[in-house]
Amino acid sequence: MAIAIKDIMETSPVVPVMVIENLEDAVPLAKALVEGGLKVLEITLRTAPALEAIAAIKESVPDAIVGAGTIINVETLQASLDAGAEFIVTPGSTPAIIDAAQKAGVSILPGVNSPSEAMVLLEKGITAMKFFPAEAAGGIPMLKSIAGPLPQISFCPTGGIGPKNAKDYLALPNVACVGGSWMAPTDLVKAKNWVEIKRLAAEAAALKP
Repeated sequence: MAIAIKDIMETSPVVPVMVIENLEDAVPLAKALVEGGLKVLEITLRTAPALEAIAAIKESVPDAIVGAGTIINVETLQASLDAGAEFIVTPGSTPAIIDAAQKAGVSILPGVNSPSEAMVLLEKGITAMKFFPAEAAGGIPMLKSIAGPLPQISFCPTGGIGPKNAKDYLALPNVACVGGSWMAPTDLVKAKNWVEIKRLAAEAAALKP
């Protein structure tokens, strides 16, 4: 039975967006984030090892809820499910992706940045969405405006969010969590500084108002 997307969104205030360049970094990075208090992990399909990383983390980090991001078509969705992804995140949404995800019974967090896109998803019974790219698409003022006519939608804003503005987003009633990569920056991953990443993850986990 798939974990409901709203339960996933309420597990941690911040969802780390992980870009895995080297497969050997996947498990120690995931462990550092989970030990810091961030159990929901989004591995983006922007790199060659991404699918193997999903499988490796699923096997070695049992406390993690592992999802696949940057799903842009049905093929990448299916490949992610085959690798063991427990939820799917898309930068935008298409009828084909939504239909395939619903048919597969997997939890999906589809990307939107306008009321029209959100209303199309509402017609499919979807009330949990990714707001992307958050800052470029109007940020907090836009989310406040959307909340008026569409209060039933719960968002995970992603894009341009960091430690300076994450708490402001999380204070909005229609924001369940935010996505970001600041707790696992490229330089710390390359340096394999898992201790510092764990510390940053703990700071992020404490952001919920």
